[in-house]
Amino acid sequence: MARINLLPWRAERRKQRQREFFTQLGASALAAIGFLLLWGLWMSMRIDNQNERNTYLQDQIKQVDARLTKINDLEKVRAQLLARKQIIEQLQANRSQMVHLFDELVKTIPGSARLTSIKQTGDQMMLGGVAQSNASVAEYMRNIEASPWMGQTDLSKTENSHDASRMPYSFGLTVVLQKPKDDGAAQGGAVPASSSTSSIHAAPVVPVNPQAKPAMTPTPPAAAQAPTQPNAVSIKGGAK
Repeated sequence: MARINLLPWRAERRKQRQREFFTQLGASALAAIGFLLLWGLWMSMRIDNQNERNTYLQDQIKQVDARLTKINDLEKVRAQLLARKQIIEQLQANRSQMVHLFDELVKTIPGSARLTSIKQTGDQMMLGGVAQSNASVAEYMRNIEASPWMGQTDLSKTENSHDASRMPYSFGLTVVLQKPKDDGAAQGGAVPASSSTSSIHAAPVVPVNPQAKPAMTPTPPAAAQAPTQPNAVSIKGGAK
């Protein structure tokens, strides 16, 4: 016997499909919300990780900046030490220059002139003084240019005061200082002195004739006093 369903099955099927659709829609919404939550959590973890890396990098940058500051300070100290070293080397190289310069000033100045002022600036020396005539000034300039420790000489001024003094001409010179090409040649006078002294002392050690010993004894003082007198005279003449 056939069974006939007289109920509204189409409406019932439509309701069932609607329930399935809303169920799937709810499940999709829950899945999307879960995905968004997971994605937000993952992104926040990545942001926190990147912030930690940035903080670490900033700390490292600060340490490097501090080291660079120390390096710069050390470079400044190194430059200062090198400058001091160069100054010390220059002083070491020029420590005997003033002695030679004063010696050359005494040797080069003629008796008809005298100095009143001396000023040194770097490799230049300004000399001021008085002389009997312009010829004395010219002679002094020639003597200076012939000196191994002084070079080119420029006459900055020369005036005649027309007074009754013995040296009426006042002059000013600018001298360029220099070093001799061979310092040993400039200081060569010290070697013969030592050799002569050694020979003087060596002579009494092995006397050939005992009677000649008293005759040789007064010879060294006379030889030693001979160059001393002219030097004393030249110094006095330059100091007048």
